[in-house]
Amino acid sequence: MLKGKHLIDPMDFTTDEIEEIFKLADQIISCQREFAHICDGKLLATLFYEPSTRTRFSFEAAMLRLGGQVIGFSEPNSSSVSKGESVADTIKTVGCYADIAVMRHPKEGAPKVASMYSEMPVINAGDGGHQHPTQTLTDLLTIRSAKGRLNDLTIGCCGDLKFGRTVHSLIKALSRYENNKLVLISPSELKVPDYIKKEILEKNNIEFIEVEKLEDVIDKVDILYMTRVQRERFFNEDDYIRLRDRYILDKEKMNKASEEMIVLHPLPRVNEISCEVDDDPRAYYFKQAKYGMYVRMALIAKLLGVK
Repeated sequence: MLKGKHLIDPMDFTTDEIEEIFKLADQIISCQREFAHICDGKLLATLFYEPSTRTRFSFEAAMLRLGGQVIGFSEPNSSSVSKGESVADTIKTVGCYADIAVMRHPKEGAPKVASMYSEMPVINAGDGGHQHPTQTLTDLLTIRSAKGRLNDLTIGCCGDLKFGRTVHSLIKALSRYENNKLVLISPSELKVPDYIKKEILEKNNIEFIEVEKLEDVIDKVDILYMTRVQRERFFNEDDYIRLRDRYILDKEKMNKASEEMIVLHPLPRVNEISCEVDDDPRAYYFKQAKYGMYVRMALIAKLLGVK
């Protein structure tokens, strides 16, 4: 059903298709050995125009664990991009060699352009402050594994909600599941963009509130999704310095939270989660990183149509 498709936006797949990916991920988690050779002879191209650790490594690890191989670049200056080659020409050329491609790009819409010129599946691994659909799949799989459901949840999103593409993608995805509520925690300068509120939350009648203090609402959420204030999205260094330590999750704040709450973070973190929280059983962010590899294994297998 998913063979040959692109994944550019979290809404590209139906909830049934997403569940199909999750069921395969569950099978991979339970017996990874059975899937060790299903991508023998297949090549994944990683086109990273922007730095990445977890996303790039997890895609590469996913393909290698499926028996496939990886080619690509993690620095555009080491490719023909530095000579001025267009995204369209790059993806057409790479399509001569690879079976599937994953692209991260600082310009919003670049992976969409690539998909328009590509005969092989293209996966968006993050475009500017826009979307990050495979992180969203990771987040949803983690929530589903921890809570057993993707509906009837209160989700707190904290930090940079203006530029945070992971938050934008997650809000979009959660809007399709029933009775979810959102608590949006940010300084006024980093609020969720109006288009997200109007086109997703208000349009779908999703209940949400906007607050500035984490400690006022931490006891009301089932999931706390922490994000870092992203230095690379700021034009003014002074603004970044002023806002970067606005939210720090520590033991004192965790003591106010429900014992059933879980903490997620797309990583990397800077100061927004104290290391003292890492040993708390409610800290799920490193488990979340591992789920990212499993869900990308399932996604690659589905888009390639291998069995």
